[in-house]
Amino acid sequence: QVQLVESGGGWVQPGKSLTLSCVASGGTFSDLTVGWFRQAPGQERRLLAQLNYIGGRVYQGPGAGRFTISRDNAKNTVFLQMNNLNPEDTAEYFCVAGPKTRGVLSSISEFTHWGQGTHVTVSS
Repeated sequence: QVQLVESGGGWVQPGKSLTLSCVASGGTFSDLTVGWFRQAPGQERRLLAQLNYIGGRVYQGPGAGRFTISRDNAKNTVFLQMNNLNPEDTAEYFCVAGPKTRGVLSSISEFTHWGQGTHVTVSS
């Protein structure tokens, strides 16, 4: 059973950057497809980025062009670097993992493991 624990959330001023981290335990981390979702108050969870085991990245939603997903397999860790943050980025951010694929995972249900979330507040 894969367990995911996020860290790095907090308060940040508009225009600044923040990097979230997620440490995985259990399973073979290097095989996993990993990703990040976020959920703002009153909104559905949205996929921001995913990264498969061979380094294929897909970005979608409001983070495209500003967010970067990466992984360190030696440390079982996935990162989300977020640049030029704005108040609309205020949300709960979730680290996710799903099965090994050479492509992308196309539905939320395919991400079978979720972290508990870390909150990001962007305000002046």
